[in-house]
Amino acid sequence: MRWDNLTNDDEAAAPALFAADTVTTRTFDTPEFRGITFHEIRARSVVNRVPGASRMPFEWTVNPYRGCTHACVYCFARKTHSYLDLDTGLGFDSQIVVKVNAPELLRRELASRRWRGEHIAMGTNVDCYQRAEGRYQLMPGILGALVERANPFSILTKGTLILRDLELLRQAARVTDVGVSVSVGFTDRELWRTVEPGTPSPERRLDVVRTLSDHGIPCGVLMAPVIPFLGDSPEQLRATVRAIAEAGATSVTPLVLHLRPGAREWFTAWLTHHHPRLLRRYDALYEGGTYAPKWYQRRITGMVHDFAAEYGIGPYKAGAHRKVPEPEAGSPSGSPPEPGQLSLL
Repeated sequence: MRWDNLTNDDEAAAPALFAADTVTTRTFDTPEFRGITFHEIRARSVVNRVPGASRMPFEWTVNPYRGCTHACVYCFARKTHSYLDLDTGLGFDSQIVVKVNAPELLRRELASRRWRGEHIAMGTNVDCYQRAEGRYQLMPGILGALVERANPFSILTKGTLILRDLELLRQAARVTDVGVSVSVGFTDRELWRTVEPGTPSPERRLDVVRTLSDHGIPCGVLMAPVIPFLGDSPEQLRATVRAIAEAGATSVTPLVLHLRPGAREWFTAWLTHHHPRLLRRYDALYEGGTYAPKWYQRRITGMVHDFAAEYGIGPYKAGAHRKVPEPEAGSPSGSPPEPGQLSLL
């Protein structure tokens, strides 16, 4: 693998982050990690600037992992594995790069005179609360560094393990702006089992939304991806929005499936196996490009927003995240749930 040419999480032309002699490869003979290889590295940088041409609404990210055991067939980050000469299909799902020094690096970079306390987004490339986090436990140190500097941040996740760090999130929300969003694109269990096989079920993710809200952490839902012809009927969209509203989400923001190089090939292979009748419809809808046409995106967004209004929630609004107050004695928010990864089922 081309370790010396590894780029950062968001830009292929960036300098190497670590050298080959800093890599330790491990496997663990336990059921949850069987078939997965971990490449432990000491990164050279962990705060990464998003390219100017990006559509992302943030400028800085922290991603302690590369590759993701969630194994979502549509994941746009699959292309990043090709920078290491790793496979963007099964390799992305089972060859996980772990930046074991991420917490100490973040502390150092936040203390730099050049750092101006900008917002840091996490979970934007691969999930920082994927299964590997249960073993490596990098996020408590990362959150601790952000709390120490009162640095604003946001987290996007499909992982239930975020509940382990509930108290750290509460501490952060008392001193800075904290945004938490959970990704739930649909509630169809059959679709979930095939397209997101390594993730907690949609129900378990909505339990995360409910628990965070109950403990004073406002939580939005990124309804992503809405999958054309498989999860986009009015009935499916209504059912998903209703479940999101019942979980206590502060907002719901739809995002239609997009297929970047690397993800497109893997998703097309999945589609060929599971839904071959849809191949021509996808070719027509995407016309060889990354994004569905604007008219389709507007239709989905309009329906989701109508359903959200019906159930009393709305789209995300900048600055909507509030700081968590000190819990009163005897209040439910004063007793966080037991830590640990919830069942995938």
